[in-house]
Amino acid sequence: MGIARDVRNMGVDEPVKPEMYFPYQQGTESFYTPRDLVIRTSVDPFSLVGAATNEIHQVDPDQPVSNIRTMQQVLGEETTWQELGMTLLTIFAGLAMLLAMLGIYGVLAYFVTQHTQEIGVRMALGAQPRNILSLVVKRGMLLVVVGVASGLVAAFALTRLMAGLVFGVSVGDPFTYGIVAALLVLVALMACFIPAQRAMRVDPLKALTYE
Repeated sequence: MGIARDVRNMGVDEPVKPEMYFPYQQGTESFYTPRDLVIRTSVDPFSLVGAATNEIHQVDPDQPVSNIRTMQQVLGEETTWQELGMTLLTIFAGLAMLLAMLGIYGVLAYFVTQHTQEIGVRMALGAQPRNILSLVVKRGMLLVVVGVASGLVAAFALTRLMAGLVFGVSVGDPFTYGIVAALLVLVALMACFIPAQRAMRVDPLKALTYE
């Protein structure tokens, strides 16, 4: 007797259930008749099809051999819908990030336009370009930090809806949340940079007469 690792026999997204192995000769129902043969190899699996078929026919010449697949194909068939769901989520996430980047850029560009005179006064009174850069970036990143914090809270609250779409990682994995948050902050920082550069190039004389 011995203990084997967990096997997801009912599906990759189904919970593990207790199972027991016993010799084929002890089986009393046709359900337990062996149907599959698994071969582990370090070479191309399909290069062994002919040799494996010959070995099987030496034991039973009338035994049909069909539905030959690699383990990657078997796993792919089991996870087709999960992969489709994750692909769609990835596409929508990319579009959402693009919209967020454009939105941040638009808000900060509008901020620079509305505060052109103020920026001109600051520069006329001795403010350096780095001070203007800091002003605009801080304004944008404040909105980003609030948005990312709210998004993380909402994502953590909705993780149960995605539990069936992920494997090998917890839906509450802090490393994943940290990477996503850092990526969003980096993208937002890039969106802040263009309006900030524009603010740094404001001519104080033109800004004071800007309407």
